[in-house]
Amino acid sequence: MTKTRLCLLFLIMLVMVAPISAVGNPKSGVDSLRRFFHEVNSFSARFKQVVLDETQKPVQESSGTLWIERPNKFRWDYEKPYKQQIVADGQKLWVYDAGLQQATVRDLTGGLSDTPAMLLAGKGRLEDNFTIQPLEAQGGMEWVQLKPRRKDSGYDDIRIGFAQGKLRAIEMVDGFGQTTRVTLEAPRENARIEPARFSFKPPEGVDVVGE
Repeated sequence: MTKTRLCLLFLIMLVMVAPISAVGNPKSGVDSLRRFFHEVNSFSARFKQVVLDETQKPVQESSGTLWIERPNKFRWDYEKPYKQQIVADGQKLWVYDAGLQQATVRDLTGGLSDTPAMLLAGKGRLEDNFTIQPLEAQGGMEWVQLKPRRKDSGYDDIRIGFAQGKLRAIEMVDGFGQTTRVTLEAPRENARIEPARFSFKPPEGVDVVGE
């Protein structure tokens, strides 16, 4: 699985997790995180993603649009630098690479075991897999730090940023010191999303792997 796909899966598990309990300062990013999981049932935004190496030098940039609807439905459309779609319909997870003319499909929770991605199925609580701590405000945003409890989670540090209580940024640092930074633009909460957005049918002539 490519770096982009790994990053995407981790973002997905964060936004699809079950509600967390209230902790921290009511005006902190932790409270915004709690509000997001309690009150936001659908979410869409434009995104920009950049991967930085251990020296903070950009090594990969991409952008696109995302849609999320609880429970367990989401779609990430990468538009630049190449077209890729990651779609979950509540049961299956599809990854479609337009350039390779290939689609892979798997059970949404299949093979994820007890990794944080199990939260895709709505099992468990965020605190069961992460320690959560508010951070100091920076760049006009309130930040929350999530530390995975498992040593083999793939990421050492996750930071989520909120501006005026709205989700606007996610940063993830892996075991090699690389940082994946995703910024969200024009976010929309609880707006109706067409059901077809979460349905995927492989185009004619596309190789399908996994069925």
